[in-house]
Amino acid sequence: MTTVILLRHGRTTANTGGVLAGWTPGIGLDETGQAQVQAVAARLAPVPLAAVVSSPLERCVQTASAVAAGRALALQTDERLGEARYGDWTGRPLKELVKEPLWKVVQQHPSAAVFPGAEGEGLAQTQARAVAAVREWNAKLGPDAVWLACTHGDVIKAVLADALGLHLDSFQRIVADPASISVIAYTETRPFVVRMNDTGGDVAALIPPKRKGRRRPRSSDAVVGGGAGSTA
Repeated sequence: MTTVILLRHGRTTANTGGVLAGWTPGIGLDETGQAQVQAVAARLAPVPLAAVVSSPLERCVQTASAVAAGRALALQTDERLGEARYGDWTGRPLKELVKEPLWKVVQQHPSAAVFPGAEGEGLAQTQARAVAAVREWNAKLGPDAVWLACTHGDVIKAVLADALGLHLDSFQRIVADPASISVIAYTETRPFVVRMNDTGGDVAALIPPKRKGRRRPRSSDAVVGGGAGSTA
């Protein structure tokens, strides 16, 4: 069972200014965002991470660097975890974008949404590359690993939708706030979505239990009735 912690970057001036940042370079965390990432780094400090992997964009690298600080881990980046490529929408105010015909497609039928311009991609492409990245890192790090992927709101929502077995057209029902964590445990049979949009919960349950003797593969069966929860 490989566990990935999906961490959204902290707040930026683009977030508060209502601008679609996309792949615009040089957008970093604002003062509140810096405080958010220090807080989430402190929360996650007890969790032994096998890797910290980030979108290459500055706001995510800043966030992931705070989590990696003090650990014997080199921060790694993966472009597939980068923001959706919004094409000609990049850098534009949201109050303008809501008037575009494509806005309704993004809201109601996102699997069909393809952003305009030479650099634009479809949200289905965003989901496909991000899910592929997560699964590739899972395979690389192994079944006992807990690792962190620092990425963006729409990317996290798309990965969660895949794990929940939801059509991409339902991904707008999911929320991923700045500096929130969402957690997915991947098994041979299915993923289990353990947390979504967690901005302050205890993380003890994310610490792998100590091994006692030979490791037994964790069951990928769902607990009928819901179970007793974590005993950590």
